[in-house]
Amino acid sequence: MDCAVSIHNLHKTYDNGFSALKGVSLDVNQGDFFALLGPNGAGKSTIIGILCSLVRKTSGNVKIFGLDIDTHFAEARKNIGVVPQEFNFSQFEKVFDIIKTQAGYYGLPSSVAKSRAEFYMKKLDLWDKRNTPARMLSGGMKRRLMIARGLIHEPRLLILDEPTAGVDIELRRSMWEFLQEINKAGTTIILTTHYLEEAENLCRHIAIINKGLIIENTDMKSLIKQLDQETFVMDTREALTTTPAIPGFVIHKTDTHVLEVEIKRGTDLNHLFNALSAQDIHIVSMRNKANRLEELFVKLLNQDDSHKSGAAA
Repeated sequence: MDCAVSIHNLHKTYDNGFSALKGVSLDVNQGDFFALLGPNGAGKSTIIGILCSLVRKTSGNVKIFGLDIDTHFAEARKNIGVVPQEFNFSQFEKVFDIIKTQAGYYGLPSSVAKSRAEFYMKKLDLWDKRNTPARMLSGGMKRRLMIARGLIHEPRLLILDEPTAGVDIELRRSMWEFLQEINKAGTTIILTTHYLEEAENLCRHIAIINKGLIIENTDMKSLIKQLDQETFVMDTREALTTTPAIPGFVIHKTDTHVLEVEIKRGTDLNHLFNALSAQDIHIVSMRNKANRLEELFVKLLNQDDSHKSGAAA
């Protein structure tokens, strides 16, 4: 499959000597919904900055839809729409004008700009606010405005940097639906997010970066299969006076009616429930303590940090 983004041996060292990227290689296929995850300072923003020409790379090769950013930058840049984490529009401009002005940067005729602005504002439930100054919008509406602005020239690649930060759950899920819709229509999407549930629900492939190096690059299903243990929170009908002991399970009593149970992948839960019932403990509800991807994410980072610490020693 052709690549929307192809990165080979990418390095970035800043003037103060800090090495943000240490030989990153990464391919994102056309039409993919791709998660780029990592802790703060891992190198995600540097990669995005290089793709968008905001950061100058030290060395390496970057191609966008086959166009080398060193030799065909202007043409490559037209294929990219960016939704940064920080609000970077004039707070005093009207919503419609912000989106229409962005269209002008890409040379869109006024009639096309107006038509597209109306389309994306209606898709993102902003149409009723079209004549409202941006400063009067809620945080969630400002996020939607950023997405509409990033899509006005209908890029083949959309880069989303924390697009739902600070957005309530209902709005976040409506934005997920919209992003899935445009992805199915052919737009390649690269997502960075700290909401790991978001990445697991939306993305088909994932790369995890830590301290300037890619430590995992695979499809989401294969990564999730690596999870060999999960922690479940179980609510009990009876008040607990002691922590139940059941061979093969690690159990913690965290409240008078709450147990946390560590369970290996593939374990028969009926055995656990029967053993608890035999001790007159009945489970009334059960849920994951953490998102599956979150557990894996933390595990991979800890393993990587331990490995690097050991190598440094």
